[in-house]
Amino acid sequence: MGAFTPPPSTFYDDVGGAPTFRALTDAFYAGVAEDPQLRALYPEADLGPAKDRLRMFLEQYWGGPTTYSQQRGHPRLRMRHAPFTVTPAMRERWLTHMRAAVDTLHLAPLHEQLLWDYLERAAHAMVNAPEDPQDPATAV
Repeated sequence: MGAFTPPPSTFYDDVGGAPTFRALTDAFYAGVAEDPQLRALYPEADLGPAKDRLRMFLEQYWGGPTTYSQQRGHPRLRMRHAPFTVTPAMRERWLTHMRAAVDTLHLAPLHEQLLWDYLERAAHAMVNAPEDPQDPATAV
């Protein structure tokens, strides 16, 4: 009989699994709720469904349950965000609230850096419009 080899761990497991990603999205959407310009990008009156979608996406991306794809199909992030005007200013607002949320997790430095690098790249990829001088988000 061979020795038991545990399955490799994932980032999802290493950072604490579902509770960590729930804490991240809870903290992030608390910030969004208090930011009128960023909040305007979310058409639903209740931020709960958006919070659940982001949590499920991040869990899946980092090696957790595949619930996001099971419920919504392929992520297609740029396509899903195309209906919304995402300017560089809005990206920065998003990153500000996400940075604050990541900081609440108190992750190990390597895990924090991996997560933050991904979030920054993803945020930059979502920009689909130039700065608009009429955009209230540019009057930070």
